[in-house]
Amino acid sequence: HFEKYDSYFDAIAKKDVMLHHPYQTFNHVIEFLKEAALDPKVKSIRICLYRVAKQSKVINALINAARNGKKVIVVFELQARFDEENNIYWSNILEDEGVKVYFGFPGLKVHGKICLITRKENGEQVCYSILATGNYNESTANLYTDLSLLTANQQITKEVQRVFEVFENAIWPNYRFKHLVLSPFYLRNRLVRLINKEIKNAKEKKPAFINVKVNSLVDPNLIEKLYAASQAGVKIRMIIRSICALVPGVKGLSENIKVISIIDRYLEHARFYSFCNGGNPLYFVSSADWMVRNIDRRIEVTFPILNQDLKDELDMIFETQFSDNVKARVLHSSGEYISAEHNAVPDIRSQYRLHEFYKNKAKKGRIVLQKYQYL
Repeated sequence: HFEKYDSYFDAIAKKDVMLHHPYQTFNHVIEFLKEAALDPKVKSIRICLYRVAKQSKVINALINAARNGKKVIVVFELQARFDEENNIYWSNILEDEGVKVYFGFPGLKVHGKICLITRKENGEQVCYSILATGNYNESTANLYTDLSLLTANQQITKEVQRVFEVFENAIWPNYRFKHLVLSPFYLRNRLVRLINKEIKNAKEKKPAFINVKVNSLVDPNLIEKLYAASQAGVKIRMIIRSICALVPGVKGLSENIKVISIIDRYLEHARFYSFCNGGNPLYFVSSADWMVRNIDRRIEVTFPILNQDLKDELDMIFETQFSDNVKARVLHSSGEYISAEHNAVPDIRSQYRLHEFYKNKAKKGRIVLQKYQYL
């Protein structure tokens, strides 16, 4: 898609783009920021930084933007575990270059991954956004699987702008978000409502399912709600790489819940979920795990996927991973993780299958693929 256009802005204005790292290169994000730093039409760049690379090209792009007269605002989380020293170092350099730096939000850790670029087009302000599950870190983007949405959908970008107003004014939002779901303000209630709707539909014998991919599931209230959904007949499939406090497969409690974990060359880090919604599925991508800390004690950003092609791609990713029978481990009611059974089906190593998918997609000229010699 990008190579059809001279500008990232033109490409993103045409349609939403979702990148799946590291199968698709994070360099697109860096080059987009570099273009924004040089583009005379760009007036401001705002970004949330949690962990950045030691030699950060993202930081360099922001510094260049400030030197070129753009208004640059960075929300830096100084309490990013193990990265405190690095973040202090970069925040000092940014401030020396005239960048306005905000250190999180009072009492809450900022874990959301968002960026907002404002541009003057035909006398009007137009906003572009990058929303992601991973940090703006080109080093970890080679090792972690993450999703980045690049969008010019003004319904989304205007709400991203509202999120940055929360940081700049240091006050809780009084604005009613229609598309974005912020933690700790709205995420818990929205998830409960979405699960309740699946319970209601299942009881009415309508289609009902929930597909979830997160790093960890330990929130007791959500677990109880998922048990209730299973008892109502909702089909629930979950890909949870790390801690899972839910016990699947217990008769009368969680027999409609299946949980797998995938451990492979790349660290599975993307978080997304879908709800049947009576046959009109809703799709969300998020920076938040289903943990008390992420839902109640951090600022996280969950965002909807509205483009049908991107919804289909999320379905493809989930189905490919849930079919993994090489690197997947199935969580049983005993609490044991047991290797997925091969039976008569061919080997399905999901990370390899996804790499092939994006390689073929690249051959069709849609997007440039990052080259990994060992795959």
